[in-house]
Amino acid sequence: MNERLSAADLDFDRRHIWHPYESMRNPTPVYPVASARGVRLTLADGRELIDGMSSWWSVIHGYNHPALNRAAREQISRMPHVMFGGLTHAPAIRLAQRLVELTPGDLDRVFFSDSGSVAVEVAIKMALQYWRARRVEGRTRLLTIRQGYYGDTFQAMSVCDPVTGMHHLFSGVVQQQYFAGAPRVPYGGNWDPPDLDPLRELAERHRDEIAAVIMEPIVQGAGGMRFYHPEYLKGARELCDRLGLLLIADEIATGFGRSGELFACEHADVVPDIMCVGKALTGGYMSLAATLARAHVAEAIASAAGAAGVLMHGPTFMANPLACAIANASVELLLDSPWRKRVARVERELRRGLAPCRELAQVADVRVLGAIGVVETHKPVDVARIQSRLVERGVWARPFGRLVYLMPAYVMSVRDLRQLCAAVCETVALESA
Repeated sequence: MNERLSAADLDFDRRHIWHPYESMRNPTPVYPVASARGVRLTLADGRELIDGMSSWWSVIHGYNHPALNRAAREQISRMPHVMFGGLTHAPAIRLAQRLVELTPGDLDRVFFSDSGSVAVEVAIKMALQYWRARRVEGRTRLLTIRQGYYGDTFQAMSVCDPVTGMHHLFSGVVQQQYFAGAPRVPYGGNWDPPDLDPLRELAERHRDEIAAVIMEPIVQGAGGMRFYHPEYLKGARELCDRLGLLLIADEIATGFGRSGELFACEHADVVPDIMCVGKALTGGYMSLAATLARAHVAEAIASAAGAAGVLMHGPTFMANPLACAIANASVELLLDSPWRKRVARVERELRRGLAPCRELAQVADVRVLGAIGVVETHKPVDVARIQSRLVERGVWARPFGRLVYLMPAYVMSVRDLRQLCAAVCETVALESA
């Protein structure tokens, strides 16, 4: 039975509970959700919304999936949690085995954590400890590209775009990193080798200070929702190899099929030294992430003479058995499904359905890759107004800045995809009416 929320409950929420990136003085309205099944959210007032966000890109199989529900029930009846220090368990071992098999190349050392931001923190710690272990001093900075987003913890914030990465308020507090201009050549465009010059110049100039280059492969997420040419990523890998730098790939948003490949690095046939995964790892059921490293990174840290010899991180809920069991079921469900065909179907419908937005004067660009569709406007959108109009049309999306974007579940039907796209086009058109 669903607990009913009163007006007093919602007033308490408004006055006392922080929501993501919301003002507590004048927050945008929230919509109480009573239940979720398939690709639909049922609000407390009975309205149903087609979820175009997959709950921030994680619910790739839809809500309340029988296989994931079954995995959760079976694991919770045995052992919902146990510390990972000095202990181990089958769900973690099985999941690590599967990740080693699935991820590109020889990424074969797995560190579990409880969120994507923490996975990025761990990746950065790995890079810093790698150079310390090798007794190379001064390599304490990171190089990245603008319009990126890597999370909300402090080291992750430091490599987010200083303007579009949502963390400009912390400038002067977080560590100062090196930022190359964002790639100009889009995915599917004609590759222009000089596009890599800004990254190359910074890497060569500061090579003795840089511990790693960190990038979101192919798809830049919440920093701008941009798709860049695979040759840029391939060039970054070659650059790191030539200069002896580590390459970190943040696949938290793109992993497990979102871009049309199982991992976005595969668009460029690139193997990073360190890779972060999360979000869709558990199908949106629980918070779980992992940082994978190649052997040379792990072995350098382990063999550090006169130092700890261990990676200095250990979350309380590291490798939580319940989350790992659900992740195993989610990965199996994905691999047993025709996920490539499903993602291709989503891509086809997003291209067709969002195309009319190109004719709108307020729209700067429309772009689609895999199960990601983006409408970029010339001016920032009114989030509360856009969401209200979308809800009136029976769909859910969460715009930000100048972007109204969709990341549907792979299982969404053509009919629902068309309703979702039509609602976005109608709503964006009303913004200049």
